[in-house]
Amino acid sequence: MTLPPEDRMSELRQLFFETAAELVQKLNDEAMRLEKTPGDAETARSLRRTVHTLKGDAAACGFRELSELAHEFEDVLTLENPAAAALVPEIALRAADVFAALLESYQKGTKTPAIQTLRADIARLARPEAAGGGNVKAKKKKTAAKISRWSEYEQMAIARAIDKGKRVHHVIVQIDPQCAMPIAGRQMIQLALAGLGELLALYPLEGSHDPIIQVEAALVSEKPAEQIRAKCSIPTIGQSVRVTPLRVAASLFGTLPVSAGNSNSEKKSKATSPAAAGSTAKIADGLPEDLTAKDGPLVADAPAGPAVASGPDNVLRVDAERIDSVLNLVGELILAKSMLQQALIEFGQRFPKDALRGKFSDAMAFQGRVLNELQHSVMKIRMVPVDQLFRRFPRIVRDVGLQCGKDVELSIRGGQTDLDKSILDAIAEPLTHLVRNAVGHGIESAEERVRAGKRPQGTLRLGAYHQGNQVVIEVSDDGGGIDSEKVRQRALAKGLLKPEQAARLNENDTLELILQPGFSTAEEITELSGRGVGLDVVQSVLGRLKGTIQIETVRGRGTTFRMRLPLTLAIIRALMFRVEQRLYALPLNAVAEIARTLEENIHQVEHYDVLQLRDDLLPLLRLGSEPPGGIDGARRKAFVLVIKSGERKFGLVVDALEGEGELVIKALDDQSVTTDLVSGASILGDGRVVLILNMVALMERFTRGRADANGPKMAGLLSSLASLNTSEIATAAAQVRGTAGGQS
Repeated sequence: MTLPPEDRMSELRQLFFETAAELVQKLNDEAMRLEKTPGDAETARSLRRTVHTLKGDAAACGFRELSELAHEFEDVLTLENPAAAALVPEIALRAADVFAALLESYQKGTKTPAIQTLRADIARLARPEAAGGGNVKAKKKKTAAKISRWSEYEQMAIARAIDKGKRVHHVIVQIDPQCAMPIAGRQMIQLALAGLGELLALYPLEGSHDPIIQVEAALVSEKPAEQIRAKCSIPTIGQSVRVTPLRVAASLFGTLPVSAGNSNSEKKSKATSPAAAGSTAKIADGLPEDLTAKDGPLVADAPAGPAVASGPDNVLRVDAERIDSVLNLVGELILAKSMLQQALIEFGQRFPKDALRGKFSDAMAFQGRVLNELQHSVMKIRMVPVDQLFRRFPRIVRDVGLQCGKDVELSIRGGQTDLDKSILDAIAEPLTHLVRNAVGHGIESAEERVRAGKRPQGTLRLGAYHQGNQVVIEVSDDGGGIDSEKVRQRALAKGLLKPEQAARLNENDTLELILQPGFSTAEEITELSGRGVGLDVVQSVLGRLKGTIQIETVRGRGTTFRMRLPLTLAIIRALMFRVEQRLYALPLNAVAEIARTLEENIHQVEHYDVLQLRDDLLPLLRLGSEPPGGIDGARRKAFVLVIKSGERKFGLVVDALEGEGELVIKALDDQSVTTDLVSGASILGDGRVVLILNMVALMERFTRGRADANGPKMAGLLSSLASLNTSEIATAAAQVRGTAGGQS
C-alpha cells in the first residue's frame, strides 16, 4: 500500500526528529573535543559532516530556518581561517543550542527562537579580514567556483547512481559569448544531453534570471566522453565542452544509506572512510582532484560508491509505546501463569493420584521457562546504556564551570551499564541537578583549592554499575564536602527542624535534610542556587521510581551522591507478608534477612522499639498495632524483616509471611489509595490483591519518627492510616482486577 504524500512527509519528519537529536548531541561532543584539541583536522572534518548532514535532512523535511543556518555555518567551516579557528568550538556549541531549540519548536508547533544573533556571529567569523587579507578571499572564491550548485535532491540522485555502478559524467559546456539567444542554447544542450542518457542534474535552472555563461550537467550514460563532447559542440552555442567522470568525495562529506538489496554495498563500504556516515552525499565537481587535494584522497572512479557505516542495517527504531504494550502483555501472561499454578495446586489436592497431574506439571514447567525467557528478552529491548544520558554532561559541566569561574574535569565510567529506558528518562533531571550542584557548591574555587593543598582543577566523577537487581549511579566530587553542623543550623533557621529534633539527628539523617523542599545553604540567590529547589526534585523522582539515595561526605575531601535504582518498574521479585489480615509486599532485594522473635524480646529505647540482633541493636518500625499487654502479648510471635539501604538498617515487624513470587506492578490512581506508603498493587493467582509498599516513604516515616520524640509513636503505622480503610482497598482491588482482565 502506498502512503499518501502527507503521511510520507509525516513519517519522514518523525524519523528526522529522532536522528536530528542524535546529530545535535554529536555536534556538542565534537565541539567539546575541538575545544580541547584545537586544530585537530579529523575532529574538524567530523564536525563539518555533522552540520552538513543536519542541513540536508532539515532541507528534505522543509525546515528552512534550520537548513539555512546550518548551511551558513557549514560554509564557515570550509574556510581556511586560522585566526577564526579558535572561535569555532564556541560558535558550534551555541549553534547546537539553537539547533536544539529549533527542533523543539518544530516538534511542538511553537514559535521558532530568534537566530539573528548567531547568524551575525557566523557572518563575522567568515569575514576575510579576520584571517589576514585577501588571500583567504581569493581562496573562498576559488572554492566557491568549484563546488556544484546542484540541490540536495540532485546530489542524492547522483550518489545513488554512482553507488549502483553507473557511469556518471560531469559535463560543462561554455556558452559562446557571441550567442544571440543563450536561453534557447541552454534548451538545445539539454535536449542533446537527454538523448545520450539519463540527465540527473542541470544548471542553471529553467527560468533562472542569472546570465547563462555555461551549462553544467550530471549525465548517466554508457557513451564514451568523445561522443558526449561531440554531441554538445553545437555551432554558435557551445564554445568548449569538458567531460569528466564524476566521483564522491567521501573523505569530506557524509554519505547516503544504501538501499537494501544492493549487492555491491558491502564491498564498497570496505574501501571508503569509516568516519563518513550520514544521510546525504556531497558530489565533487568536474575538477575533484583540486577540490579534495588538501583533505585526502578521493574514492575510486565511477564503480566506487559512498561509504556505508557498518551496523545500521541491523538497527530497528521502535516506538517506546509499542515495547510498553508488549511488556504489559507479558505481565498479563505472568498473571495467567500464577492463576494456572493455583488451579494446578487445587487439582492436585483434589485428585492426588490422577495421571494427568504429572502432565499438567510438566506443561506448566515448560511454559514457565519460556515465559521467563520471553520476559527477559522484552526487558533487554527496553534496556539502553546510561551513556545516552551521560554524554550530555561534559557540556553541562563546562558551561556551569565557566559560569562559576571554576576549572572542572569530568570523569565518566560505566557508560555501557544498561538501564530501563523509562527510568533513564526519569532520572535525567535529578542527575542534572546533582551534577550542577557538585560544580556550583561542592568544588571550591581554584584559590581555595590551592590553599587547601589541592590542584587548582577540580574533579567530578560520574559512574554507573550493576549491583544485584539494581543500578547504582554515583556523582562524586573532590570538593570541600558538606558541613553537617551548617546544614543543621540552616534547617533550624528555616523552620524545617525543631531544636529537640535536631539534637536527635545522627550524621546521615542530618545530611538528608539537604534533600528537603526549600532547603539551601547558599547565602544569596543566583542562577545556580539559593531558591531551595533542585535536590528535593531528586528525592521526589526517586520516590516515584522506587529508588533510594545515599550521601557520603568527608570534610575537605569531597562528597558522593549514590542513587540506587531498580532495573525495571514493571515486574519485581517480592516478599509477601501479612499485617492484621492484610496482604502486603516489598521488593525482595530490599530485604537483607528475616528474623523470628517474641514480643518480649522487643524493648523501647528513647521512644522507639529495638531488637537485639546478634551484636547490634536494630531499630524497629511496626506495621501493625501494639501487642496486648500481659503474658499472652509478651509470648506472641513476630517476624522482623531486616531492611538495609546504604549504611542504614532497620526492621519491619509483621505478623506472618506469605512467601515470595513475581509480581506485575499495577499503578493505582490517587483516588484508590491516598497514602504515599503504597506505590502500587498486584494480583495473585488465586485472585487476591496485594499492595506493594513504598520503601522510600517507609524510610522517611522511620527517620521522622526517630527524630520527633514528642510526636506519635510509630506503632500501627499502616493500620492507623485512614487512607488505608477497607473501602479504598476494595476499590484498589477492583481496579487491579480490571487491569489484569485486559483493560490496561
